[in-house]
Amino acid sequence: MAIDALGQNAATAASSSPAVNPKGILGKDDFLKLLLLELKYQDPTSPMDSEKILTQTAQLAALESSENTNKSLAALATSLAASMQFSTISAIGKIADTGSNAVVFEQGAASNFEIYYPTNVVSGSINILDVNGSVVKTMPLDPLTKGVQKFSWNGSDNNGGTVEPGFYYVESNYTDDAYKNQTVRLGTYPIESVRFDNGKASVKIGSNYVPFESIKEIVGG
Repeated sequence: MAIDALGQNAATAASSSPAVNPKGILGKDDFLKLLLLELKYQDPTSPMDSEKILTQTAQLAALESSENTNKSLAALATSLAASMQFSTISAIGKIADTGSNAVVFEQGAASNFEIYYPTNVVSGSINILDVNGSVVKTMPLDPLTKGVQKFSWNGSDNNGGTVEPGFYYVESNYTDDAYKNQTVRLGTYPIESVRFDNGKASVKIGSNYVPFESIKEIVGG
């Protein structure tokens, strides 16, 4: 039985030269080189039949198509990422809702929080509610300018006692400088800026940066 010339040539090349593709991954150029080598070293008395050539040509075409598809998908992914970043940047100045107005009270530690007032405050109060929606603490408000304001609650209730540790909810009722009654709650803030770290977007709301995906709703500012 005659020894396949292509196999002999490949074996000789492998023994005389270092591996240039240690992971064994063949691209379309490698495929084409192998096909040309096979045609070059075929037995003249028994040439490759046309069916085999057509089969290998079809495989080469399929490889080319697969590579083009991968390139198109990579370009699409890049375009979508750029589009997402643009959408995130366009949210600056709009109002973000985190979907929660809860604070956590722990025994012996004050709960610090921030509330955004879209208009100036003439008078009003902050209400701390328990999980049943009952007001446990009312904190009066001094006149305030519009914007994000910081507050602190030490866990005291309206009866002079201290509430149990746990989750509580914060809302504020006030009269603005146009003498209109307004209601706001913890968890809604204007988006001041956007930061990107390793492809992940964070937005500044209040004094903190939070992941963009944690925002539940964005409304016009």
